[in-house]
Amino acid sequence: MIPVLDWQRYSGGQDTAGFVRDLGRACRETGFFLLSGHGVPEEQIAEVFSQADAFFALPEADKAPLDIRRSPHNRGWAAQGSEALDEKSGQMDRKEAFNIGFDMPPDDPRVLAGEPFRGVNVWPSGLPGFRGAMLAYYRAALDLGVALHGAFEAELGLPPGFFAPHFTEPMATLRVLSYPAATEGIGAGAHTDYGSITLLMTDGVAGLQVRPRGGNWTDVPHVPGAYVVNIGDCLMRWSNDTYVSTPHRVLPPPRARRSIAFFLDPNPDSVIAALPGTGAAKYPAVTGADYLRMRLDATYAPRPLPI
Repeated sequence: MIPVLDWQRYSGGQDTAGFVRDLGRACRETGFFLLSGHGVPEEQIAEVFSQADAFFALPEADKAPLDIRRSPHNRGWAAQGSEALDEKSGQMDRKEAFNIGFDMPPDDPRVLAGEPFRGVNVWPSGLPGFRGAMLAYYRAALDLGVALHGAFEAELGLPPGFFAPHFTEPMATLRVLSYPAATEGIGAGAHTDYGSITLLMTDGVAGLQVRPRGGNWTDVPHVPGAYVVNIGDCLMRWSNDTYVSTPHRVLPPPRARRSIAFFLDPNPDSVIAALPGTGAAKYPAVTGADYLRMRLDATYAPRPLPI
């Protein structure tokens, strides 16, 4: 059972202790919950969907120069057949996507130095509203994700503000996705997410499933306007397996499906080590950048770049 949690219970102070208790149960048992009352305007979400639709409708020749494999910083367009999230099956995902990262100017010293995940975003031409809509939504999702970590602090017994220094300029990725209608194959193979948390907004078309530990694949319910939130591998590692990162997949949808995913990874130089009070460390410490690179390298298929 995937619970629905009302963010207003926490952010509005209506039932802070109760929210933290319910949040902890979800994070420790299934690693998934739905979040209502989050405060991101419906109009803003609708605009992101609209701009994404316009991008995916472009001819492939217009999208090819933005191919994500041209970027060492995980930004740009991922064509259908370029990813296999289920690394063991070898089955290619039936989806295309576009990634936006933390926005930085090209003359930033970190960009010029080629630091990991410190690059510039790439943008399609001919879509004047695309950049502004995506960056505004990125900011709104980042603010919500950081605020959620304040609730994690309370639940894990950490000092207030513990996580804040790790998300000042994060490796967060906004990814808009398009899945064509299909009756075979897989929309997105079984996988766990790499980062701290994911905030997912869907258009209501079925397909997303989760497999709790010891359980079977279960459909994730759709609650209009609510985010699907899940714990990623980085936060599971950080919490020393106190929180769980749970496998999920997207089945071939009965009709075209769209979603907006915001993957919140920490700052590149954040050291991910067992949190205080979680016992003997089960994993060696690793920087956020090294961990994300390791996971991304296993995802992208060796498909040749277009000329």
